[in-house]
Amino acid sequence: MKNPKYHVYLTNEERSEVLKSLIDLKNEMIAQGKYTDVLDEIIVKLYKARKKNIKVIYN
Repeated sequence: MKNPKYHVYLTNEERSEVLKSLIDLKNEMIAQGKYTDVLDEIIVKLYKARKKNIKVIYN
C-alpha cells in the first residue's frame, strides 16, 4: 500500500518556529550521541519546500 502524502500550510512565522524546534531537537540528540539522519532529511525538506500563497476565507 502506498504511503499517503500530507500537505502542511504554515505562515512564515510558523515555518520559522518549526525549523527552530527541529534544530533544537537535533542539537539535543547530538548531545546524547544519537543519530540525526532523519531529522536532517526533514529539515532539508522543510527548508526547500515550495512556498505557496493561498487565500483563507473565514465564514
